[in-house]
Amino acid sequence: MAVIEVKNLTKDYHIVKKEEGLKGALKSLVKSEKKTIHAVQDLSFSIEKGEIVAFIGPNGAGKSTTVKMMSGILRPTKGSVLINGLDAQKNRKKVVQDLGVVFGQRSQLNWDLRLGESFELLKYIYLIDQKKFEENMEIMDEILGIREIIDIPVRQLSLGQRMRGDLVAAMLHSPSVLFLDEPTIGLDVEGKYAIRKFIKEINRVKGTTVILTTHDLGDIQELCKRLIIINHGVLMEDGPLDEMVERIAPYKTLVVELYDDKSVSHEKAELYSKEGNVAKYRFMKKEITAAQLIQDLSARMAIKDVAIEEASIDDVIRIAYRQ
Repeated sequence: MAVIEVKNLTKDYHIVKKEEGLKGALKSLVKSEKKTIHAVQDLSFSIEKGEIVAFIGPNGAGKSTTVKMMSGILRPTKGSVLINGLDAQKNRKKVVQDLGVVFGQRSQLNWDLRLGESFELLKYIYLIDQKKFEENMEIMDEILGIREIIDIPVRQLSLGQRMRGDLVAAMLHSPSVLFLDEPTIGLDVEGKYAIRKFIKEINRVKGTTVILTTHDLGDIQELCKRLIIINHGVLMEDGPLDEMVERIAPYKTLVVELYDDKSVSHEKAELYSKEGNVAKYRFMKKEITAAQLIQDLSARMAIKDVAIEEASIDDVIRIAYRQ
C-alpha cells in the first residue's frame, strides 16, 4: 500500500472581480462579479514508503497549495489525500501525528524560549515518552549536531541553526512522512550540506518518506530519484529522474577546443555556441554517437581537446515548464 495516495485533488479559490476606482468599488457592493481561480486541478499520484520525491514547479504552480492539502492544513475543493490509508481530512488528528512538516520561511519553534525548551514543549504536545524523546534527540544530534546550539534562545539562532532546529522539531515524534517546503532557501553552502545530509540520513536510518518542494536544483540532484512536476496546478511530469532526462532532453553536448577559431558545421549536430576557439555542438544520441561526431569533426578542423556534457536537470525542468 502506498504511504501517500492523492486522488483527483482540486483546489479552487473564488475572488470578487471589481472595476477600478470608487465607481468600481460601489458597483461591486451592489452587484459583485466572482472569478474562480483553479490553483490545483485534478492531481492524482501515489508515493511509496521510503521514497524521496521532488515536487516542483514554477512560482504560482500550486506546489505549496498541494503540500498544504496533503498535510491537512488546507481542505481541498474536490478529491482526497490518503496518508497510510487514512483520509487526511476525515482523520486529521490521527494523520498529523504521523506527519512532519517544515516550511522554509516559517518556524514552529517558540522564539521566546531556548531551543531545548521548544523541544520539550513539543514533547508534551505530541505526548512523546521520555525514552523515545531521548533516543530521537541522540539521533538528531549525530546527524545535525543539535546539542551545540540547544541552549541558545530561538530568536538568537542564525537561519541555518534555526532550520536545523525546525528539522529536529519535525522529527521528534518519529513521523513516517516528512514534508519539506524550500528547506534550503537562503542558506549558505555549509547550511545546505547539513540539511541534505539530514534528509539522506533520516531516510536511511528511519525509512522516512520525504516530499521535497524546492527551486534549488542541487537539492534535487543530490537527494531525489523521482520527480513530480506541476504547472498551473496541473500534473506535467511524474517519473524517475534519469528516465525523464533521457526522454525530455535526449541529447548530449560536445565541447570542442580548437587550435584556431575556425569551426565547421555538421549535418547531425547543431553548432549552438561559439566563443573564441571553443565550439559547442548539440547532438541527438539516437542519430549519432559522440565518437562518430568527434571523428567527423576532427577530419574537418584542428581539434585540441574535447569534452562531453550530458543534458542537465535544469534543461529538463525548463523544457517541462514550457510544455
